Amino acid sequence: MTALDGDLGWTLGVVFRAYVKATNAAVGDLPGGHRGYQILTAATRDQPESQSALCQQLGIDRTVMTYLLDDLEAADLVARRAAPTDRRTRHVVATETGRARLADLDRRLAHAETHVLSGLSKDEQRSLKALLGRLASHVNELDPVADTCTVVEDIAASRS
Repeated sequence: MTALDGDLGWTLGVVFRAYVKATNAAVGDLPGGHRGYQILTAATRDQPESQSALCQQLGIDRTVMTYLLDDLEAADLVARRAAPTDRRTRHVVATETGRARLADLDRRLAHAETHVLSGLSKDEQRSLKALLGRLASHVNELDPVADTCTVVEDIAASRS
């Protein structure tokens, strides 16, 4: 126990650091790292109606999304296809290779999450995740984030 144990910022920082380290190891050489995983997940399971909708769903700047999709497409994990009703609109869909890679990544990330949460019982893990999910939704409603790049810029600006 330390004097910081009751400090929310310190606690979240320690857990977040462990989570990032474990998940970075799990996604390995996936283009875009964890963001690449999120895109691959959305392209497989959610299938947003457009590339723009995918940007909004994941909170990723359009310019950044273009580069991420280029890298994922070059690795044969996703493809951009013209929408049948509007050729200017692009759908991002997972390839067969992408779906297989996602299944492997899901297993690896579940293992990483289990490792990070191993200090809690299964019931405590479920409770923590549920509470954090509720809190995140509430905080996001109060102060929505247009894209994750803005969050990083805000954090960097607060350090100046």
